Amino acid sequence: MTLILVVDDEVLYQRLLRVNLEKGGYEVVTAENGEEAVEMVASRHPDLVILDVMMPKLDGISACERIRQFSNVPIIMLTARGEEQDRVRGLNVGADDYVVKPFSAPELMARVQAVLRRAQTADQTTTNRYFIHGNLKIDFARAEVWKDNKPVYLSATEYRLLIQFANHLGQVMTAEDLLAAIWGPQYKDDKEILWVSIARLRQKLEDNPHAPQHIVTRAGLGYLMPPVEKESVKGE
Repeated sequence: MTLILVVDDEVLYQRLLRVNLEKGGYEVVTAENGEEAVEMVASRHPDLVILDVMMPKLDGISACERIRQFSNVPIIMLTARGEEQDRVRGLNVGADDYVVKPFSAPELMARVQAVLRRAQTADQTTTNRYFIHGNLKIDFARAEVWKDNKPVYLSATEYRLLIQFANHLGQVMTAEDLLAAIWGPQYKDDKEILWVSIARLRQKLEDNPHAPQHIVTRAGLGYLMPPVEKESVKGE
């Protein structure tokens, strides 16, 4: 059974989340602060973490940052309405999505299902194992990414976004295309989450994120991974 860790110091939201998630067929464990959350991710290995931003001892942003040092578990941040800065900070430290309080049960379940779906191994359009793009290498079989022969640590969402570019080499993809493919059609207008995710990818993959070679912007059109000389996709 899929295990979800709910982290919130407000008992009301803990109960609300537990009831709805258990109705949806998920197993739920809870924590009341960021320190407990980090410990439980390390010990219980949940399939998903729902993490509130405002908590005692260790806030959700700091907890997310610590979790990302050792785990790529999908993380949904809970933010207060209108706190755009918290949403951006959460995405910047590795959260996969966010839900704004107060939220409806259908919205919560849709977000949970979407994030869990994205966390599964990305579907491949090629039967080859390796993809090479300049100093970047993707091992599809192991879902690993290497830059200059050194491993690059990506979240599940970041990996799926990179695979989308690799599978459409040389093709310009609009923001709407990428949002629908990675996050789902209900996200087609949520440009902020795409901008932050691409910025994070560039920080990890590019020698100079301000002059990217792997993920390039086409002003007014979208993004693409441009073909490079001697570009190849290799099978083992």
